[in-house]
Parts: sequence; structure tokens; C-alpha cells
Amino acid sequence: MTQARQRMRPSRTGRVTSPMRGSLRRARTLADLALLAIGACFVLPLLWLALASLDTKAGYQTQLPVSPSFANFSAVITPELLLRPMLNSLLISAGTATLTVVAAVLAAYPLSRFQSRFNRPFLYSILCGTCLPITAIMVPVYGLFVQLKLLDSMVATVLFMAATALPMAIWMTKNFMDSVPLSLEEAAWVDGASGLTALRMVVLPLMRQGLGVVFIFVFIQTWGNFFVPFVLLLSPSKQPAAVSIFSFFGQHGAIAYGQLAAFSILYSVPVLVLYLIVARGTAGSLALSGAMKG
Repeated sequence: MTQARQRMRPSRTGRVTSPMRGSLRRARTLADLALLAIGACFVLPLLWLALASLDTKAGYQTQLPVSPSFANFSAVITPELLLRPMLNSLLISAGTATLTVVAAVLAAYPLSRFQSRFNRPFLYSILCGTCLPITAIMVPVYGLFVQLKLLDSMVATVLFMAATALPMAIWMTKNFMDSVPLSLEEAAWVDGASGLTALRMVVLPLMRQGLGVVFIFVFIQTWGNFFVPFVLLLSPSKQPAAVSIFSFFGQHGAIAYGQLAAFSILYSVPVLVLYLIVARGTAGSLALSGAMKG
């Protein structure tokens, strides 16, 4: 038993013996197979989107198109099907994300910089707010919107969606703000800067990467939200793309799979572009924050 243990231990030079090397190789192979299986679960639906968007006779099965064409894209790129819903989605998602980030910064700043006995209970209370599903409160919210005559209002819908995304945004913003050294703000205070000036000129530039993450998180969450706009926005001219995609599911189970795939690809482009823009813009902020920590 002792000799077997000695054979499985690394040598004093740091090299791994052959029995241990074989077990590590088997474990690595199993991990690679598991990752390939998980990756296939994500790649196969994307493969169906790419193939079905080029097939005018696409079905629910993944198959190569007989005669590839862009007819599905031409059919969906219309003001009624794509352009107006995409514009509504951009307005709702960008407005919600911007309002949420501003409110989260103002709420997270005192929680991060000032110590109080109410900080932890307040954080736990807003954390509990994230556990409540949005579908559980939509009935009273709908009644409130009817009483206040805010139904079918994009501004009111943006305010409500920003309020639902604010608890998680406050948690994320506070964690990013905690990484900014307080000594930098104190130096700004010594130079005569006020609290808001130090926040705007010192803290926010150093946490641009974190603000970009929060913005993308809220934007994507709002971009894919179907239930809230479907309930609160009644006019087809005000509904976002997440709701208008329902029009591709016809009556009696008839579904335009090819046009649905083309619409889904175009629907995903703004989110990918936003991610690339924010990732490129926050690269310098990441290097600067790393230098400050060093």
C-alpha cells in the first residue's frame, strides 16, 4: 500500500508519475466530452437558425436548404414586421437600461461609501425583491395602470421595467463601486470637489466597465421581455420586437419557420453590436483599474 501511494505521488522535481498522469488524462477527456455535449446544446439551435433562415421551405427539423436564398430576410424586413418593432425595442430597452444605471449609481453610492446599521437590512430587502416573479404582480400592476390611465404608454412601461430591474442593478453596481479605492475620492475632496463631483469625475470613470456590465444586463433583460410589453402596450405600433415575433405563429398551428428564423437572427444583431461596443469602450477602463489596484 505504501509503495502504491509513493508511485502516485509527484516526484520531488515536480513531475507526475505515470499512474497519476493516466488518471489526469482520463479526467481531462471526460471533462472535454462533457463540455462538447454542453456546447452542442447551444450550437445546434444556432445551426437551425442559420439554415432555416436561408430555406424558404424550412421546417422544425435541421436540414440543409435545397436552394439557399435570402427571401426570408426580404419578407421580414418591412416597417410593420421588423423596423418599427425594432425601433420600439431600442427605445424601451435603452431607456430602461439608462434610467436603471443612473438610479443604481445614486442608490449604490451611499451603500458603498457610508457605513450604517441600515445598510445590510436594506440590501437584504432589495435582494428579496428580486425573488418575486414578475408574473405574480402583473395583475395588480395592470389594475394600477388602468386607474392612473397609463396603459399603452411607453414612458410608463419604461419606468415600470426600470423599477423591476433596479434591485439587481443596485447589488451589481455596489460591488463594482466597492473596488474603487476611497483614497482617490478623499484626494478629490481635499482639492475642493464635492461628493457628486468626486462621484462623476473619479468614481464613475474607474468603474466604466462595471457600468457597462450593468447596462448590458438590464438591456438584454428588457430586450427579451415579452410578458410586460404584451400586457401594458396595446397598440401594435408601440409593441417591441419581442411581442411582434408572436405574429409568425399563425392560426391552427401554421408557423413560418423560415421567416421566424430570419427575424430571430436580425433580432439578435443589436444586442451583439452593443456588447462589442461596450466591451471595446471598457477595455481601457479595465487596464486603468488594474493599474490603480497595483
